Amino acid sequence: MKKCLLTLAVSSALLTSMTQVQAAGFQLAEYSATGLGRAFAGEAAMADNASAQARNPALLALLPGRQVSTGVIYVSTEVDVTGDVHLSSPLLGPDGMTLPADAFDVADSAYIPNFYYSSQIDDNWSWGLAMNSNYGLATELPKTHSAAIFGNETSVTTVELAPNLAYRLNEQLTLGAGVRLVYGEGSIGASTPAWVGAIKANPMLPAQIAARLPDPGTSLKTMEGDDLGYGWQLGATWQPSLNHRFGLAYHSGVELELSGSASGVMYTGGQPLEIDGYLPLELPAFAELSSFHQLSDALALHASINWTEWSSFDRLVAYFPGDTKPIGGLESDLVKEEHFKDNWRYALGASYVLNPQWTLRAGVALDQTAVDDEWRTTTIPDSDRLWFSLGASYQFNDKLTLDLALTHLRAHGDAPITEQQDLAGLALVEFDGEAGGKVWLAGIQLSYKL
Repeated sequence: MKKCLLTLAVSSALLTSMTQVQAAGFQLAEYSATGLGRAFAGEAAMADNASAQARNPALLALLPGRQVSTGVIYVSTEVDVTGDVHLSSPLLGPDGMTLPADAFDVADSAYIPNFYYSSQIDDNWSWGLAMNSNYGLATELPKTHSAAIFGNETSVTTVELAPNLAYRLNEQLTLGAGVRLVYGEGSIGASTPAWVGAIKANPMLPAQIAARLPDPGTSLKTMEGDDLGYGWQLGATWQPSLNHRFGLAYHSGVELELSGSASGVMYTGGQPLEIDGYLPLELPAFAELSSFHQLSDALALHASINWTEWSSFDRLVAYFPGDTKPIGGLESDLVKEEHFKDNWRYALGASYVLNPQWTLRAGVALDQTAVDDEWRTTTIPDSDRLWFSLGASYQFNDKLTLDLALTHLRAHGDAPITEQQDLAGLALVEFDGEAGGKVWLAGIQLSYKL
């Protein structure tokens, strides 16, 4: 079944209109502007508004009455991949051919919206509803780009709906749990670079072989699909004293089978048809340990350590269960090796109550990459990131609060990329380069106590 394309996709590289990778792999951290203002430090231990349940469902027990929180984060990206493509082939002489393969602004900017509702049932029980996204990605190269053979477009979008329940055991301890319903949609594609035209025109290449090579810009492999998956989440908070709180939360992995269609020369031989297929994709589990410390009436410090099980994202394999098979009757096709590893994120933040209306925030974070240098790809140019965040809350009255936040992300250290691919036995194609860039995040959040 073919569907439109929205959450997670087939591929190799990184939401409701959400896109873009701001955390490792294709994970998204941008669940609220409130947390953005402190670089999401202390999130599993802080209950500012209804958005807190997105990180720890147990925090619902700390929210009085009924509350609504909604907002959007705008992601402005400048992600560049620079390098060269080298072709090795007897047709090109002993030195082969080296071509520039720089690609600038390969990731799209996007808006990431969110919505949360919380309701206190009694002194012990509370429930809530969260709608946001934890994963997303969009990268794109021109169809004839020198590195397009490794992948010219990747799109992953996820929308998550999570009903949550929390229980207050006593003044010190709260527990929470929720169900994760995740809709994912995605696509991946690779196309023929412009330099294939030069190989086709080489007089040393037999005419029958040249005729079989696709023209520049031709789709080699394209897949798209979607699925609905589910998981769960658990959380707890412990408050040993009025001024200190700790939070722990765990979100399970979610397995998706992105069912849709495949096309392109390598699947159909150039015929104008689509083949039924699906691509299993496991969204990794993640956990957070946080702390909150009220040092004075005005100043509070908070910290977080986050872990994501990216090692579950090892490789992407497409399957073709229908009657119509790709060329050669393939039952499956290895789309790409990824070899991700578990990653860690460390964040430290502070809040300062300036007066009854204004609260100021700041935070820094180190978000470690989920891939070693030897496995980094042009479609997921992942690297270590440093976060620098500022934020503020303005309380209009006892019910209405506005949060604003601004964050700058920049790559920390080099992010080399090396990829190889065989071109129909005619040439060995090698990309050698690096990824870099910067990202700006701007968020706004409106919270209301009903």
